[in-house]
Formats: sequence, C-alpha cells, structure tokens
Amino acid sequence: MSNPAKKDQTQELIKETAKNLFFVKGKFDATTQEIADAAGVNRTLINYYFRSRDNLIQIVFDEAQKVEQDKSKIIQNSDMLFKEKISLFVESSLSTSLQYPYLETYIVSQINKGNCHQKDIEEDVLKTLYKDIETEMELGNIETMKPVQFLLNMISLLVFPSAIRPLLMENLMIDDAEFDKIISERKEIIINMLFKK
Repeated sequence: MSNPAKKDQTQELIKETAKNLFFVKGKFDATTQEIADAAGVNRTLINYYFRSRDNLIQIVFDEAQKVEQDKSKIIQNSDMLFKEKISLFVESSLSTSLQYPYLETYIVSQINKGNCHQKDIEEDVLKTLYKDIETEMELGNIETMKPVQFLLNMISLLVFPSAIRPLLMENLMIDDAEFDKIISERKEIIINMLFKK
C-alpha cells in the first residue's frame, strides 16, 4: 500500500527541483533525466507523478505566474499611500529576484514560445493605477510623464538586472553572492529614482 504523505513529498521534491533548475540556475532545457538526477529520484517517477516533462513544466510555469500575480495584487488590493504601495511592490519583486533569479527570463521565454500567459493585471485596475500615478504627478511627487512611462521605468529598474544576470556578472566581473548583494541594495535606489519626494 502506497504512503500518501511520501507521494506528496516526492511530488513536491520533483517540483521544487524543477523550479530550482529553471528559475534559480536558469537551465530551461533541463531534461527529465537531469531533473530526476538533481532530485535524487528515478526518472520514471516524473512520468508517474506528472505524466510528462511538458506537464511538469506547465505546472511549474503556472506556479511561476502565480508568484508574479501575487506581487501585482500588493498594488491592486492595498489601502496604503501610493509611495508605500510601490515600495512594498519593489521590495517584494527584489525578494523574488533573489529567490528565483531567472523567473522573469523564464516567463518571457515561455511567452515567446507561444505558451499561454494570463495577464497579471486587469484593465480597470490598470486605469486606477494610471489615475493614482497622475495624482502623484499633480502633487509633485513624481516627474511628469505618461503614466505608462512611470510603469516602464519601475519594471525596467526591477527586472532588467535579473533578466541579463549572466551577462552582467561576466562583464562586471562579479560572482553570484556579490550580484545578490547588489540586488538586495536596490530598493532605496529604485524608490529614489521613481519619486522626487
């Protein structure tokens, strides 16, 4: 008789191993055998629990999207002041970048392959966000620009360093630990660049 708790642990181990290979190490083309070897399990268990590598990838991808959507909900569902919301979003995004350095790159690679991608933000929420940005501009807290430019600035400052992490590490001659330290120090820098006061 099989042990349900052990089955759940093994499934979770395989998922976490796949996430680690894809999002932490950036090995998007990891084979079923490589995932099994890294998890310390027999390759047939991946097919047993997930039916196929593609199915495992879809599950891991869905979980990756959930991480992104949870970040967006910080902005959408909060009663905090606008700058506080943005600060929390920046902090959360940087924390995710440290945990999963290749997450954004993975999601973009999946979109480029034509895999479905749910929108992280609804149209009415986006309109409200644009209104909030315009209000902050009128108050003099943000440089005047189209609200979409403010969002592009924020997203670029957050995502770009992680998206090209290997290239930056090579050209700036820094190792993983140093790069992580640089990412962890970015919150105040980003906030100071986005807000005048």
